Amino acid sequence: MKFRGRVLSVVLGASIMALAACGGGNSSEPTANDGGTTGGDNSNETPTEEVEEVEEAELPSGTLQIRGSDTMVNLGQALAEYYMDNVNQDAGLAVTGGGSGTGITALINNDVDIAQSSRAIKEEEIELAAENGVDVHEFVVGQDGVAVAVNPENPITEMTIGQLKDIFTGVVTDWSELGWEDGGEISVYSRQSNSGTYVFFNEVVMETEDFGAGAKFMPGTSAIKEAIEQEVNAIGYIGVGYVDDNVSALEVALDENSEYFSPLDKANVASGDYPVARPLFFYTNGSPEGLVLHYLTWVLQDAEATAQVEATGFFEIGAYQEGNKKVYSDLGIDW
Repeated sequence: MKFRGRVLSVVLGASIMALAACGGGNSSEPTANDGGTTGGDNSNETPTEEVEEVEEAELPSGTLQIRGSDTMVNLGQALAEYYMDNVNQDAGLAVTGGGSGTGITALINNDVDIAQSSRAIKEEEIELAAENGVDVHEFVVGQDGVAVAVNPENPITEMTIGQLKDIFTGVVTDWSELGWEDGGEISVYSRQSNSGTYVFFNEVVMETEDFGAGAKFMPGTSAIKEAIEQEVNAIGYIGVGYVDDNVSALEVALDENSEYFSPLDKANVASGDYPVARPLFFYTNGSPEGLVLHYLTWVLQDAEATAQVEATGFFEIGAYQEGNKKVYSDLGIDW
Protein backbone atom coordinates (compact mmCIF):
# COMPACT_ATOMS: atom_id res chain seq x y z
CA MET A 1 0.00 0.00 0.00
CA LYS A 2 1.28 3.48 -0.88
CA PHE A 3 0.94 6.09 1.83
CA ARG A 4 0.90 9.29 -0.18
CA GLY A 5 -1.58 12.05 -0.76
CA ARG A 6 -2.46 13.63 -4.06
CA VAL A 7 0.20 13.33 -6.73
CA LEU A 8 0.15 16.17 -9.23
CA SER A 9 1.40 15.50 -12.74
CA VAL A 10 3.97 17.75 -14.34
CA VAL A 11 3.13 19.40 -17.60
CA LEU A 12 6.19 19.42 -19.77
CA GLY A 13 6.37 21.84 -22.68
CA ALA A 14 8.83 23.56 -24.93
CA SER A 15 7.99 26.10 -27.62
CA ILE A 16 10.24 28.20 -29.83
CA MET A 17 8.99 31.77 -30.13
CA ALA A 18 9.87 33.73 -33.21
CA LEU A 19 10.76 37.37 -32.92
CA ALA A 20 8.96 39.60 -35.35
CA ALA A 21 11.11 41.57 -37.76
CA CYS A 22 11.33 45.30 -37.25
CA GLY A 23 9.52 47.41 -39.83
CA GLY A 24 6.13 47.61 -41.45
CA GLY A 25 5.86 43.92 -42.43
CA ASN A 26 3.41 41.48 -40.98
CA SER A 27 4.88 40.10 -37.80
CA SER A 28 3.72 36.63 -38.75
CA GLU A 29 5.81 36.53 -41.91
CA PRO A 30 9.20 34.81 -41.96
CA THR A 31 12.30 36.98 -41.69
CA ALA A 32 15.59 36.24 -43.38
CA ASN A 33 18.95 36.60 -41.68
CA ASP A 34 22.51 35.46 -42.27
CA GLY A 35 21.87 32.08 -40.71
CA GLY A 36 18.88 31.16 -42.83
CA THR A 37 15.17 31.54 -42.54
CA THR A 38 13.35 31.51 -39.18
CA GLY A 39 10.11 32.98 -38.04
CA GLY A 40 6.42 32.27 -37.99
CA ASP A 41 6.59 28.79 -39.55
CA ASN A 42 5.68 26.54 -36.63
CA SER A 43 6.49 23.35 -38.44
CA ASN A 44 9.96 23.21 -36.84
CA GLU A 45 8.85 24.06 -33.29
CA THR A 46 9.08 21.48 -30.56
CA PRO A 47 5.44 20.54 -29.84
CA THR A 48 4.12 21.06 -26.36
CA GLU A 49 3.98 17.67 -24.55
CA GLU A 50 1.20 17.41 -22.03
CA VAL A 51 0.88 14.63 -19.51
CA GLU A 52 -2.62 14.08 -18.26
CA GLU A 53 -2.96 14.88 -14.57
CA VAL A 54 -3.02 11.73 -12.49
CA GLU A 55 -4.31 11.55 -8.97
CA GLU A 56 -4.11 8.86 -6.39
CA ALA A 57 -7.05 8.36 -4.11
CA GLU A 58 -7.37 10.95 -1.41
CA LEU A 59 -6.16 9.84 2.00
CA PRO A 60 -8.96 9.19 4.48
CA SER A 61 -9.63 12.09 6.82
CA GLY A 62 -11.26 12.31 10.21
CA THR A 63 -10.39 11.66 13.83
CA LEU A 64 -9.55 8.53 15.82
CA GLN A 65 -9.82 7.94 19.54
CA ILE A 66 -7.12 5.53 20.75
CA ARG A 67 -7.06 4.55 24.43
CA GLY A 68 -5.58 1.97 26.76
CA SER A 69 -2.25 0.63 27.90
CA ASP A 70 -0.13 2.98 29.96
CA THR A 71 2.94 0.99 28.90
CA MET A 72 2.07 1.68 25.27
CA VAL A 73 1.01 5.32 25.59
CA ASN A 74 4.42 6.74 24.58
CA LEU A 75 4.57 4.30 21.69
CA GLY A 76 1.02 5.13 20.60
CA GLN A 77 1.68 8.86 20.75
CA ALA A 78 4.91 8.53 18.76
CA LEU A 79 3.16 6.52 16.05
CA ALA A 80 0.20 8.89 15.89
CA GLU A 81 2.34 12.04 15.76
CA TYR A 82 4.56 10.68 13.00
CA TYR A 83 1.51 9.56 11.01
CA MET A 84 -0.21 12.94 11.30
CA ASP A 85 2.95 14.92 10.51
CA ASN A 86 4.40 12.83 7.71
CA VAL A 87 1.81 10.46 6.29
CA ASN A 88 -1.69 11.90 6.55
CA GLN A 89 -2.11 15.50 7.60
CA ASP A 90 -5.89 15.24 7.23
CA ALA A 91 -6.08 12.86 10.19
CA GLY A 92 -6.51 13.71 13.85
CA LEU A 93 -5.45 10.99 16.30
CA ALA A 94 -5.90 11.32 20.05
CA VAL A 95 -3.97 8.80 22.17
CA THR A 96 -4.56 8.43 25.91
CA GLY A 97 -3.52 5.88 28.56
CA GLY A 98 -5.28 4.72 31.67
CA GLY A 99 -4.42 1.04 31.45
CA SER A 100 -5.18 -1.86 29.14
CA GLY A 101 -8.36 -2.65 31.04
CA THR A 102 -9.55 0.93 30.51
CA GLY A 103 -8.94 0.67 26.77
CA ILE A 104 -10.66 -2.70 26.45
CA THR A 105 -13.66 -1.48 28.47
CA ALA A 106 -13.92 1.52 26.16
CA LEU A 107 -13.82 -0.83 23.16
CA ILE A 108 -16.53 -3.04 24.67
CA ASN A 109 -18.68 0.09 25.07
CA ASN A 110 -17.81 1.22 21.52
CA ASP A 111 -16.28 4.44 22.87
CA VAL A 112 -12.95 4.19 21.02
CA ASP A 113 -11.75 3.38 17.53
CA ILE A 114 -8.67 1.46 18.69
CA ALA A 115 -7.88 -0.03 22.10
CA GLN A 116 -4.19 -0.35 22.96
CA SER A 117 -3.44 -3.27 25.26
CA SER A 118 -0.30 -4.83 26.68
CA ARG A 119 -2.22 -8.02 27.42
CA ALA A 120 -4.44 -10.25 25.33
CA ILE A 121 -8.15 -9.61 25.62
CA LYS A 122 -9.96 -12.18 27.77
CA GLU A 123 -12.63 -14.52 26.45
CA GLU A 124 -15.23 -13.08 28.81
CA GLU A 125 -14.41 -9.59 27.51
CA ILE A 126 -14.93 -10.74 23.93
CA GLU A 127 -18.30 -12.22 24.93
CA LEU A 128 -19.32 -9.02 26.70
CA ALA A 129 -18.30 -7.01 23.63
CA ALA A 130 -20.42 -9.26 21.42
CA GLU A 131 -23.42 -8.67 23.66
CA ASN A 132 -22.94 -4.95 22.97
CA GLY A 133 -22.68 -5.52 19.22
CA VAL A 134 -18.92 -5.04 19.18
CA ASP A 135 -16.95 -7.41 16.93
CA VAL A 136 -13.39 -7.54 18.31
CA HIS A 137 -10.37 -8.05 16.06
CA GLU A 138 -6.80 -8.36 17.36
CA PHE A 139 -3.54 -7.12 15.81
CA VAL A 140 0.02 -7.30 17.20
CA VAL A 141 1.89 -4.02 16.71
CA GLY A 142 5.15 -4.75 18.56
CA GLN A 143 6.82 -6.65 21.36
CA ASP A 144 7.88 -5.72 24.86
CA GLY A 145 10.31 -7.32 27.24
CA VAL A 146 8.85 -6.41 30.64
CA ALA A 147 11.83 -5.20 32.62
CA VAL A 148 12.24 -5.90 36.33
CA ALA A 149 13.89 -2.67 37.40
CA VAL A 150 16.02 -1.79 40.41
CA ASN A 151 17.99 1.24 41.49
CA PRO A 152 21.43 1.53 39.81
CA GLU A 153 23.09 1.33 43.26
CA ASN A 154 21.66 -2.15 43.79
CA PRO A 155 24.52 -4.64 43.23
CA ILE A 156 22.17 -7.48 42.26
CA THR A 157 22.03 -7.84 38.48
CA GLU A 158 20.15 -11.10 37.90
CA MET A 159 17.31 -13.18 39.32
CA THR A 160 15.31 -16.28 38.51
CA ILE A 161 11.56 -16.27 37.98
CA GLY A 162 11.25 -18.07 41.33
CA GLN A 163 13.15 -15.35 43.18
CA LEU A 164 11.01 -12.66 41.58
CA LYS A 165 7.87 -14.52 42.59
CA ASP A 166 9.08 -14.72 46.18
CA ILE A 167 9.75 -10.98 46.27
CA PHE A 168 6.43 -9.88 44.79
CA THR A 169 4.34 -12.34 46.82
CA GLY A 170 6.05 -11.26 50.03
CA VAL A 171 7.90 -14.50 50.80
CA VAL A 172 11.24 -12.67 50.60
CA THR A 173 11.18 -9.21 52.16
CA ASP A 174 14.84 -8.24 52.74
CA TRP A 175 17.66 -7.85 50.22
CA SER A 176 20.02 -9.71 52.56
CA GLU A 177 18.10 -12.89 51.71
CA LEU A 178 19.28 -12.45 48.12
CA GLY A 179 22.91 -11.65 48.91
CA TRP A 180 22.86 -7.86 49.37
CA GLU A 181 23.65 -7.59 53.07
CA ASP A 182 23.22 -3.82 53.34
CA GLY A 183 20.14 -3.59 51.13
CA GLY A 184 17.58 -3.58 53.90
CA GLU A 185 13.86 -4.12 53.46
CA ILE A 186 12.70 -4.58 49.87
CA SER A 187 10.35 -1.84 48.65
CA VAL A 188 8.02 -3.48 46.09
CA TYR A 189 6.19 -1.50 43.40
CA SER A 190 3.45 -2.76 41.13
CA ARG A 191 0.92 -1.41 38.65
CA GLN A 192 -2.75 -1.29 39.58
CA SER A 193 -5.09 -4.12 38.62
CA ASN A 194 -6.53 -2.33 35.54
CA SER A 195 -3.08 -2.50 33.96
CA GLY A 196 -2.30 -5.08 31.31
CA THR A 197 1.24 -5.22 32.64
CA TYR A 198 -0.13 -6.06 36.10
CA VAL A 199 -2.16 -8.94 34.66
CA PHE A 200 0.73 -10.22 32.56
CA PHE A 201 3.30 -10.05 35.36
CA ASN A 202 0.91 -11.62 37.87
CA GLU A 203 0.23 -14.55 35.54
CA VAL A 204 3.72 -15.15 34.13
CA VAL A 205 5.89 -14.43 37.18
CA MET A 206 3.60 -14.87 40.19
CA GLU A 207 1.42 -17.69 38.84
CA THR A 208 -1.65 -15.56 39.79
CA GLU A 209 -0.77 -15.52 43.51
CA ASP A 210 -1.51 -12.37 45.49
CA PHE A 211 1.00 -9.58 45.94
CA GLY A 212 2.71 -9.29 49.31
CA ALA A 213 1.17 -7.09 52.00
CA GLY A 214 3.75 -4.32 51.59
CA ALA A 215 3.45 -3.88 47.82
CA LYS A 216 2.68 -0.36 46.61
CA PHE A 217 0.31 -0.08 43.63
CA MET A 218 1.00 2.81 41.27
CA PRO A 219 -1.28 4.34 38.63
CA GLY A 220 1.32 4.40 35.87
CA THR A 221 4.66 3.10 34.69
CA SER A 222 6.33 6.48 35.10
CA ALA A 223 5.36 6.53 38.79
CA ILE A 224 7.06 3.16 39.36
CA LYS A 225 10.17 4.29 37.54
CA GLU A 226 10.38 7.49 39.56
CA ALA A 227 10.03 5.56 42.82
CA ILE A 228 12.85 3.19 41.85
CA GLU A 229 15.06 6.16 40.96
CA GLN A 230 14.52 7.63 44.41
CA GLU A 231 14.65 4.48 46.59
CA VAL A 232 17.84 2.41 46.62
CA ASN A 233 15.96 -0.62 47.99
CA ALA A 234 13.09 -0.49 45.45
CA ILE A 235 12.08 -3.00 42.80
CA GLY A 236 9.27 -2.91 40.24
CA TYR A 237 8.31 -3.98 36.74
CA ILE A 238 8.08 -1.59 33.79
CA GLY A 239 7.94 -1.73 30.01
CA VAL A 240 11.40 -2.02 28.52
CA GLY A 241 10.83 1.25 26.69
CA TYR A 242 11.03 3.08 30.01
CA VAL A 243 14.49 1.77 30.96
CA ASP A 244 17.23 4.38 30.91
CA ASP A 245 20.39 5.23 32.85
CA ASN A 246 18.36 6.05 35.95
CA VAL A 247 17.20 2.46 36.53
CA SER A 248 18.76 -0.96 35.93
CA ALA A 249 17.01 -3.88 34.25
CA LEU A 250 17.74 -7.29 35.80
CA GLU A 251 18.71 -10.26 33.69
CA VAL A 252 16.17 -13.04 34.26
CA ALA A 253 16.34 -16.85 34.01
CA LEU A 254 13.57 -19.44 34.19
CA ASP A 255 15.39 -21.20 37.05
CA GLU A 256 18.83 -21.64 38.58
CA ASN A 257 19.85 -24.12 35.88
CA SER A 258 18.90 -21.81 33.01
CA GLU A 259 20.72 -19.00 31.27
CA TYR A 260 20.04 -15.40 32.26
CA PHE A 261 18.79 -13.01 29.58
CA SER A 262 18.41 -9.24 29.41
CA PRO A 263 15.23 -7.60 28.07
CA LEU A 264 17.38 -4.88 26.51
CA ASP A 265 18.62 -7.25 23.81
CA LYS A 266 16.21 -7.37 20.88
CA ALA A 267 17.28 -10.90 19.98
CA ASN A 268 16.39 -12.20 23.46
CA VAL A 269 12.84 -10.90 23.16
CA ALA A 270 12.34 -11.98 19.54
CA SER A 271 13.55 -15.52 20.28
CA GLY A 272 11.48 -15.87 23.45
CA ASP A 273 14.60 -16.50 25.53
CA TYR A 274 13.81 -13.61 27.84
CA PRO A 275 11.07 -15.20 29.96
CA VAL A 276 9.04 -12.05 30.68
CA ALA A 277 8.34 -10.95 27.08
CA ARG A 278 4.96 -10.28 25.49
CA PRO A 279 3.25 -8.94 22.37
CA LEU A 280 1.57 -5.52 22.28
CA PHE A 281 -1.92 -5.26 20.79
CA PHE A 282 -4.32 -3.02 18.88
CA TYR A 283 -7.99 -4.04 19.06
CA THR A 284 -10.67 -2.75 16.69
CA ASN A 285 -14.43 -2.98 16.55
CA GLY A 286 -15.34 -4.78 13.34
CA SER A 287 -13.34 -5.06 10.16
CA PRO A 288 -11.15 -1.95 10.01
CA GLU A 289 -11.93 0.46 7.20
CA GLY A 290 -11.35 4.06 6.21
CA LEU A 291 -8.95 5.95 8.46
CA VAL A 292 -8.68 3.06 10.95
CA LEU A 293 -7.57 0.70 8.18
CA HIS A 294 -5.13 3.17 6.67
CA TYR A 295 -3.50 3.92 10.02
CA LEU A 296 -3.46 0.27 11.10
CA THR A 297 -1.89 -0.87 7.83
CA TRP A 298 0.78 1.81 8.13
CA VAL A 299 1.56 0.74 11.71
CA LEU A 300 1.82 -2.92 10.73
CA GLN A 301 3.72 -2.62 7.45
CA ASP A 302 5.65 0.61 7.07
CA ALA A 303 9.35 0.79 7.92
CA GLU A 304 8.92 4.25 9.44
CA ALA A 305 6.31 2.87 11.84
CA THR A 306 8.73 0.13 12.87
CA ALA A 307 11.35 2.82 13.44
CA GLN A 308 8.97 4.57 15.84
CA VAL A 309 8.37 1.30 17.72
CA GLU A 310 12.09 0.81 18.19
CA ALA A 311 12.77 4.48 18.95
CA THR A 312 10.41 4.25 21.94
CA GLY A 313 12.32 1.24 23.26
CA PHE A 314 10.10 -1.60 22.09
CA PHE A 315 10.69 -4.27 19.48
CA GLU A 316 9.33 -5.03 16.03
CA ILE A 317 6.39 -7.33 15.36
CA GLY A 318 8.56 -10.24 14.20
CA ALA A 319 6.92 -13.64 13.91
CA TYR A 320 3.56 -12.23 15.05
CA GLN A 321 3.21 -10.63 11.61
CA GLU A 322 1.95 -13.92 10.19
CA GLY A 323 -1.00 -13.70 12.55
CA ASN A 324 -1.73 -10.17 11.37
CA LYS A 325 -1.69 -11.32 7.76
CA LYS A 326 -4.14 -14.09 8.60
CA VAL A 327 -6.56 -11.64 10.21
CA TYR A 328 -6.42 -9.45 7.09
CA SER A 329 -7.03 -12.51 4.91
CA ASP A 330 -9.94 -13.70 7.06
CA LEU A 331 -11.51 -10.25 6.80
CA GLY A 332 -11.00 -10.09 3.03
CA ILE A 333 -8.56 -7.15 3.26
CA ASP A 334 -5.63 -6.95 0.88
CA TRP A 335 -2.33 -7.12 2.73
